[in-house]
Amino acid sequence: MNLSIFTAEDIVASRAFLFQKGRECYRKLPWRGDICPWHILISEVMLQQTQVSRVASVFPLWREKFPTPSSFASLSVAEALAAWNGLGYNRRALSLHKTAKILADTYHDAVPPSEDALRTLPGVGRYTARAILAFAFDIPSVLLETNIRAVYIRHFFECAESVSDAELEAVGRVLLDESHPRAWYTALMDYGAWLKAHELNFTRKATIYRRQSRFQGSERQLRGGILRALLKHAPASAEALAYELGVDSVRLWNCAKRLEKEGFIEIVQSEAEASFDAREFAPHDALLRLPTPKN
Repeated sequence: MNLSIFTAEDIVASRAFLFQKGRECYRKLPWRGDICPWHILISEVMLQQTQVSRVASVFPLWREKFPTPSSFASLSVAEALAAWNGLGYNRRALSLHKTAKILADTYHDAVPPSEDALRTLPGVGRYTARAILAFAFDIPSVLLETNIRAVYIRHFFECAESVSDAELEAVGRVLLDESHPRAWYTALMDYGAWLKAHELNFTRKATIYRRQSRFQGSERQLRGGILRALLKHAPASAEALAYELGVDSVRLWNCAKRLEKEGFIEIVQSEAEASFDAREFAPHDALLRLPTPKN
């Protein structure tokens, strides 16, 4: 069914149709009904690059263990990474840890209801900031994510070969229910998820669409493997980790240096081997470990 936004009557009818579809496809998720801004922020960061089913399985434990930004900020980097283990894209754990510290120290454990303020937080971009505003504060703004794109393309651009985000945002701006943004975006996301599961992945028509790169053998897989190994037993030598993970030692060493620069790990060695940035091979006594707490 094609929908229209040409007239005021069209807009009302289209909005009512999409609301009804959303109600029919409602997903019971553990963060639904919880409007604590900190909990919403956690869920949105998790959902950035992790499947909904996986987030749904771990979110209740996170909500219990880390009820406030201060409770998560008090962890060491190693403890934060351990808590995040299994969610993938570990850079988000570091960003969330830094964000928790800012919220604890600057905002007294509150989450600011401002897009500009939210976007100053590590790992919080335009979409995440606006999602927090909608779901935590019921503040309206134009949101686009994969499921919402699917809905708009299905009903307003079905015959188009490709659709830009600017075109989709124009539709979203006209349709937005400014009185009930939380309910509106819940409906769109649930209906979009249903469309992708039961019809087609309409988001492939979006100009922003990209196929996810292969995980097996990727840098992302290696980074995660190093961190998981160090969570189990650290410190460890680069050579030992390369053997354990079944990868070339030069590749592991180069990956380890990048992880160290990003703050995920520390590389420790004797003073005689103090300069290693340019080395192709790991110094014989170099050990990798998770960051130690700073006093």
